[in-house]
Amino acid sequence: MANQQQGAQRKKPSVTKRMIVMLIVVAVVFGGVFGWIWFSGMMMNQYFDSMPAPTATVTATEARQDTWPREIRAVGSFKATNGVNLTTELGGIVRSLEFDNGAFVEAGDVLARLDVDADQAQLAALRAARDLAESERDRLRRLRAQNSVSESDLDEAESRYRQAVAEVEAQQARIEQKVLRAPFNGYLGIRRVDLGEYIAPGTPIVPLRALQPIFLDFSLPERHLSHIEIGADVTVTTDAWPGRTFNGRVTSVEGSIDERTRSFLAQATFENADMSLRPGMFANVTIRWGEPREVLMVPQTAVSFNPYGNSVYVIQGQGDADLTVERRIVQTGERRGDLVEITEGLEAGARVATSGLLKLRNGSKVTINNEIRPEADPDPQPANG
Repeated sequence: MANQQQGAQRKKPSVTKRMIVMLIVVAVVFGGVFGWIWFSGMMMNQYFDSMPAPTATVTATEARQDTWPREIRAVGSFKATNGVNLTTELGGIVRSLEFDNGAFVEAGDVLARLDVDADQAQLAALRAARDLAESERDRLRRLRAQNSVSESDLDEAESRYRQAVAEVEAQQARIEQKVLRAPFNGYLGIRRVDLGEYIAPGTPIVPLRALQPIFLDFSLPERHLSHIEIGADVTVTTDAWPGRTFNGRVTSVEGSIDERTRSFLAQATFENADMSLRPGMFANVTIRWGEPREVLMVPQTAVSFNPYGNSVYVIQGQGDADLTVERRIVQTGERRGDLVEITEGLEAGARVATSGLLKLRNGSKVTINNEIRPEADPDPQPANG
């Protein structure tokens, strides 16, 4: 028994020693692994830090001065000087349509008639009653001259006659209300009814539009109120007539500002002799005011537009070798086509990068290749697909 206890005591130091040796080996192995990872990462960072930055290829142009007219641009819609959907005041069956679709008509021309047979018969009865009332009145006048009837009898006869005349005139008016006439000179549209169709009062029969001249309605922000005056020249372009420009003049300005949009309505008038402009047509509006002004401009592609400030990359260096870029914060002004005005932060003649801005940073090396350069047109006219 004593020998067994002594053997157990001799084994305990042996197990502890083996555990210590194992822990040391594990620490050495893992320490070596983590040390190697740290060393590799450090060497890789040193390599990338010391690696020269690649040279970026960009297009470039010079900031230049130009003279821009003072312009206000807006969009608007054309509107007929007079435009209605013609209808009759009374209902009935359509008996005749006396016009051609799209035709020009003059004020007073008959366009359509409704069935009036029953109305004509009623008119004949009312005329007969009028004639009888007239005869009775004339007879009582003669008798009154002989003092054979009282004045009140004659007054009643006169009243019955006038009432009969009024009823005849009212019936004639009802018949006339079933005849549709053009209220003004203009061009008809496409008819909405057919022969023999019953229409209720107010049913549209055909649209009529006065197109010579024609109005253009457009809205402007309130800051432009002092720049718009009656008689100002207006030019418009339309998608319907690409390449054509139409000229008109401001003829009316709304007397109040819309409280919701802080804008006001203006109206221009165009002669429209060839009928090219039609109501509802969309228009791009340009209004010129004041004297032209000098501006410093660059292509819009040269400007990085950011919430914290707009910037350009100015190319430093002479010629086309050893070029770098410097980022500058700039203030932009009016935009016109592919160009933008620079009001602060850039001088005329400075070369700026116009493409490849996403791969640039302050101090980046660049080379210039202008074989394919972004468009820089103050008045681009894209082709409609």
